[in-house]
Amino acid sequence: MEHSELIAEMAYIEKLSTQERLKLARRRRMQQMKKWSQKEREISGSKREKTALNEAQKRRRENKKNVSFVSSVMLLEAAARNDIEEVKALLEVGVDPDSTNEDGLTALHQCCIDDSEEMMRLLVQHKADVNAQDSEKWTPLHAAATCGHLHLAKFLIAKGANLLAVNADGNMPYDICEDDATLDYIEGEMASRGVTQTLIDDTRSATETHMLNHLKMMKSQGQSLMFRDHQGATPLHIAAANGYVRVVEYLLSQNVPTEARDHDDWSPLHAAACWGHPDVLEMLVQNGANLHARTKNQETPYDICEDAELRERIMQLINELETRRLHDNTRRIRRAHSNTRTQSVRRTSIREKTLTPKKEAQEEARIRLQLENKKKPMVRAGFNRTVLTWS
Repeated sequence: MEHSELIAEMAYIEKLSTQERLKLARRRRMQQMKKWSQKEREISGSKREKTALNEAQKRRRENKKNVSFVSSVMLLEAAARNDIEEVKALLEVGVDPDSTNEDGLTALHQCCIDDSEEMMRLLVQHKADVNAQDSEKWTPLHAAATCGHLHLAKFLIAKGANLLAVNADGNMPYDICEDDATLDYIEGEMASRGVTQTLIDDTRSATETHMLNHLKMMKSQGQSLMFRDHQGATPLHIAAANGYVRVVEYLLSQNVPTEARDHDDWSPLHAAACWGHPDVLEMLVQNGANLHARTKNQETPYDICEDAELRERIMQLINELETRRLHDNTRRIRRAHSNTRTQSVRRTSIREKTLTPKKEAQEEARIRLQLENKKKPMVRAGFNRTVLTWS
């Protein structure tokens, strides 16, 4: 979707309920996955691509490593075309059935999107991982569930698909399933396996708990909590992006900087805003995170936030902070003015205390001279003059 379309749609999105927004997000995700599938099909129809693949096949014996890479591309391309025979041929010569594209999608993800049970059975027969995760941690079961492909979901579950797999948004397959029949089946399987709400909650928080325990262990060993991954992200970036409230609380208690930047100049606050975690966002702001911080693309947390409610909250926080700043400035000015007046009064008081003895002494001297002058006449002698007055 183009940027202009997103802007035009914003007014519509703001009127939706949270549940309706979640459904819209699911549809968007599936549109992304299907667009990739269509793109792969278009590429596969290109004569240039086909020629390159054929040439790569001829070099198979000459360069095994290069062949491994190209064969993986060929597998994904064939799966996108639902070419059973070519996929079978590639698998039989040892091509990895879990090969991925740049988004982490495997051929098994692809056939779940395209509703190809025959392709799925072929891949699983060749040991494809039914719990493979893409870059957003979606498993094939997530894809089958959100597409409402009941027969594929049944097959995956029978082959050991994890019913409690959690994707990057914290959703399990049943969370994103809108097809009633598919949802009933998945929930029935969960119940038959003794899955309880407590287990569901514990599973959702398992990664957060593991991260928290690992960080505490590092701290106890004297290690820094400011290490970075290949993107320059710190643990606080990661916790903020995933909404790990307990981890964020712990890191802030250890005084890690809230303004750490990754390679794209994203702060943890950008991550919380982008992935829609209001609790984390407010915690960061309360600990001094800058709501006006900009990325390399000059985007603030408000700019990159797609959730209408959270955008509104960010604007409220900006206004609250500005109001507080103005109030503090006003108090500071009043305090400074008050101090100036106090100092002025104090200086006047000190000056008066200093001048009072002088006045008294001068008055006393004047009276004394008057008394003495009553007894002495005025005398004039040359240039020396002493004025004596009579009373």
